Amino acid sequence: MKAIAINGSPQLDKGNTAMILMAFSQGLAEAGAQLEILYASRLKIKPCSCGSMRCWYDTPGACSIQDDMQSLYPRLKAADTLILATPVYIPLPGALQNFINRLCPLIHPYLEFREGRTRAGFLPDVQIRRIVLVATGGWWEIENLDTVVRIAQELAEDASVEFSGALLRPHAFLMRQNGNLTPAGQVVQEAARQAGVELAGEGRFHADTLQAISNPLVSEAELRELYNSWLQ
Repeated sequence: MKAIAINGSPQLDKGNTAMILMAFSQGLAEAGAQLEILYASRLKIKPCSCGSMRCWYDTPGACSIQDDMQSLYPRLKAADTLILATPVYIPLPGALQNFINRLCPLIHPYLEFREGRTRAGFLPDVQIRRIVLVATGGWWEIENLDTVVRIAQELAEDASVEFSGALLRPHAFLMRQNGNLTPAGQVVQEAARQAGVELAGEGRFHADTLQAISNPLVSEAELRELYNSWLQ
């Protein structure tokens, strides 16, 4: 297994998203996977500006924008697993959205209509076979992450590859107190590590492992009271 992860958090390796992603990547490595982690905010990725779809019809597979995506395309092509990691920023941080938009040159413009939707697929030289999501949020309910889950699912379906699942952590900031992992945070982090072992070793996640990553750390009322106390 050869994976490339794009962490869209502006907090880079200090944020809550990195806290889950690093544990996940540890499990992947333990099970023999190769993994490269990149931070969208450190990459110079310009927005897509070619509404004429030149990368499909004029210069198939080639993007005319000269920035860090040019060196990233070959690495993406060589990976079999693409991991998108993000906090919920109504819905995505801008740098990660730019990255997703700039995946367009890797898509073959041959269209099919399946189950009521227009779909395409990656070019033959793109090895990506699965997409995985790691997402964190600040609100209590896991449903707050639904939009970013759907974005990752839709990307996988448009590219005709497997969406292998999502590691979802609502109110992720409660995993730490005074900069250190709480006992509950350690349980979540261990579950994220186990998820990496499962994906690299079995090609799938166990439902109970994903549930352990997402389990509430406090009640909704307690978290709402905490948030509202900050306004006083």
